Amino acid sequence: MKLKILLSLVVFAVLIQFVPYGQSINPPVLAEPAWDSPDTRQLFFRACADCHSNETKWPWYSRIAPIAWLVRFDVDEGREHFNVSAWGMQSKNEGSEAAKAVREGEMPPLQYLLPHPEARLSDTEQSALVRGLVATFGDKSGDRKHD
Repeated sequence: MKLKILLSLVVFAVLIQFVPYGQSINPPVLAEPAWDSPDTRQLFFRACADCHSNETKWPWYSRIAPIAWLVRFDVDEGREHFNVSAWGMQSKNEGSEAAKAVREGEMPPLQYLLPHPEARLSDTEQSALVRGLVATFGDKSGDRKHD
């Protein structure tokens, strides 16, 4: 009985590899915002760009279903709401909410931080990123000011 269950799981795991869910590709970079500093850009690309730019680094596990589906979904959602590689090109780009999300610990999300320890920011780096995001994108009301 245990062997049948194990064999069924293996067959299922192999079969789901053939279920398509888009391709893990990076569209071209169309435009970037005018970053307030190179440091803000560097911190952003370290902690946020895999989901919020067209410069995603696709890890090996992003090619194995069902994890591939989750990764692709997160990247698609991230790019839809806030994409620095299509700055000014898409109708919805919630840059003014970026600082709030980082400040409140919503971004980067835990499911991203677990396999990407390099994206973890120290308190000092997080504060610098929040200040830089506010200076670059403004706050939710659109004002450009430091927190």
